[in-house]
Amino acid sequence: MWSGPRNISTAMLRAWGNRDDTFVCDEPLYANYLLQHGLDHPGRDEILAHHDSDLRQVVHWLTEDTSFGRTVFYQKHMAHHLLPETDRSWVAKLTNVFLIRDPAEMLTSLIHILPQPGLPDTGLPQQRELFDLECERLGQAPAVIDSADVLRDPRAGLESLCRAVGAEFDEAMLHWPSGRRETDGIWAPHWYGAVEKSTGFAPYRPKNEPVPEFLADVLEECQEHYDHLAAHRLLF
Repeated sequence: MWSGPRNISTAMLRAWGNRDDTFVCDEPLYANYLLQHGLDHPGRDEILAHHDSDLRQVVHWLTEDTSFGRTVFYQKHMAHHLLPETDRSWVAKLTNVFLIRDPAEMLTSLIHILPQPGLPDTGLPQQRELFDLECERLGQAPAVIDSADVLRDPRAGLESLCRAVGAEFDEAMLHWPSGRRETDGIWAPHWYGAVEKSTGFAPYRPKNEPVPEFLADVLEECQEHYDHLAAHRLLF
């Protein structure tokens, strides 16, 4: 599941993690991203100490490890963790899905965490790049799902997503116990406060918050990438 920031990616992780047949992992490329990018994110030292930053080892784990004993291996990825120099060929070994959000709503949320976001920080150009590669490889568009659509009708959205990836829908995906998970990244205390209190998908509420003028150019570029992906989103 390739997402951008400030999306419902962690709630989606909860939904899949609540299935008995599914093993989940949380942003496995994050440590390598921090190491290569040199960013001072909250808990950086702890993340690098706790999570594997060796990209070759992480990719082998994501694509070759079969020791989980589950039918489904659900991987929550942030698309912006794929740096320009990062090899993408291994992605073809996965079933790839793209989770998107309206750029205006995403940006007005992101600036509370990252005051001066650039286009790469949104993950949208990386999502589009991977999406186009998958279109070429598969001969058809891979599944795209819009977070607002899921929040409007979680059951229909998850049923549609399961059909798209060849998995049976499970009622357990709609509700989960509150609290932290062993599979959460070590960064959870910094980012997952709301999700840890949740027991299901929250109802969709439009933000209706204007994007600051200094982000006008970023919004325009984001909108182009979003529209490219949204044209193929699952309808339910």
